[in-house]
Amino acid sequence: MRLLQMRVGSGHLDAVLGTLRDENIDPVALPIHDERADDESRAFLVVFPVPTEAVDRIRDNLAETGFEEDHLVIGNAESANTPNYDHLVERFVEGHEEEERVSNEEIQTKAHDLNPQPTAYYLMTILSALVATAGLLLDSPALVVGSMVIAPQIGAALTGSVGAALGDETMFTQGIRSTVSGLAVAAVAAALLGWGLKTAQFVPPSLDVTTVQQIASRSSPGLLTLLVALCAGAAGGVGLATELPVSIVGVAVAAATVPAAAAVGIGVAWGIPTVTVGALTLLVVNIVGIVFAGTLSLWYLGYRPTDWDSASSTRAFVRTLVGNRTTWVAIALLGLTVLGPGALLTSHIVFENQSTAAVQTVLDDPTYDSLELLSVRVDFGTAGLSDAPREVTVTVQHPVGEQYPQLASRFGNEIRATTQRDVTVNVEFEERSRSPAPEASGS
Repeated sequence: MRLLQMRVGSGHLDAVLGTLRDENIDPVALPIHDERADDESRAFLVVFPVPTEAVDRIRDNLAETGFEEDHLVIGNAESANTPNYDHLVERFVEGHEEEERVSNEEIQTKAHDLNPQPTAYYLMTILSALVATAGLLLDSPALVVGSMVIAPQIGAALTGSVGAALGDETMFTQGIRSTVSGLAVAAVAAALLGWGLKTAQFVPPSLDVTTVQQIASRSSPGLLTLLVALCAGAAGGVGLATELPVSIVGVAVAAATVPAAAAVGIGVAWGIPTVTVGALTLLVVNIVGIVFAGTLSLWYLGYRPTDWDSASSTRAFVRTLVGNRTTWVAIALLGLTVLGPGALLTSHIVFENQSTAAVQTVLDDPTYDSLELLSVRVDFGTAGLSDAPREVTVTVQHPVGEQYPQLASRFGNEIRATTQRDVTVNVEFEERSRSPAPEASGS
């Protein structure tokens, strides 16, 4: 429920009150005391409660009467006891006129309210990055999830989406700048922690971070990680536009960003370009995916710039946009940061799918009927940026006592024939022992 308070001049008061009463709204008009105002310039404060879903409808109807909002406050209200409020609930909440969305101004306010003060934002980002770095190095999913819970990235990302959807350039720039700077700070914090732990030998000197599962899963982009980013952005947009809580989406946004930023720092600390470039690619793809999905979800729910319906305003906006050199620079940068990682992501997904299919083709041979495929993992070496051999690790389960010395060679030959790429194949065996089935007892 929303409580609207608007300043209305005496010349528009009858039209405003009439329009509100036609919608079965019960307004109260309070005169604003001003000793310098005469009867024609007197103003009134019109106050009335409406369901959240009715705010845009009422404001549009008032605008059609020629009333211009020069002073409007929209606040939350806990309850209302007016003659017709129950009828409004039936129309806009329970009935055919239901439209569960908030106004443009309110969605902007909600996005801004999700952003903490800069000191708190960067401090919480550093703390979440440190926890994520510890979780990655310890290969602990619980610690990585904990870092997501305290990460404050949701506000900055959704601010960018709201700015893009409503055509607010300042808001969009602020959201992207906060997101990028926050994650850059996270990567630096992770690098410093990793370097300190490595130098002080709090982690084994022989640790190969590329073999740590939590790090390996965040050192190259994949379809499922992109799906998480898209779903997080879309859920954030829906949460902002409705009465659903947005805070619960923050974990999903952090899941797509903070661990990847920590992996970038770990790659820098250990001096491994493959981890650094791969995690950075994943991070860029996820940031763009979150903002893009949030913008699309808001557009789908009907959010547009305020003057979008004006043909002259739209033409002026397009001319300004096309004629602005900054626009073309932004498009070029967007192409470099989106199309490049996007093409790399596509090539990774294709190679992984082809490798998995090749492995499955080999295992379909009756010779390997006793084997069970557990996983196929691909290490792209230089993040897939060069023709260096790619490493494929296949994990299979086999009965105790059986050996398959030629299996790695067969996997390698099949993958090379399928992908036309040079690969190195490692096969990890896990022994399987099963108890015999109990004999059926006779009657």
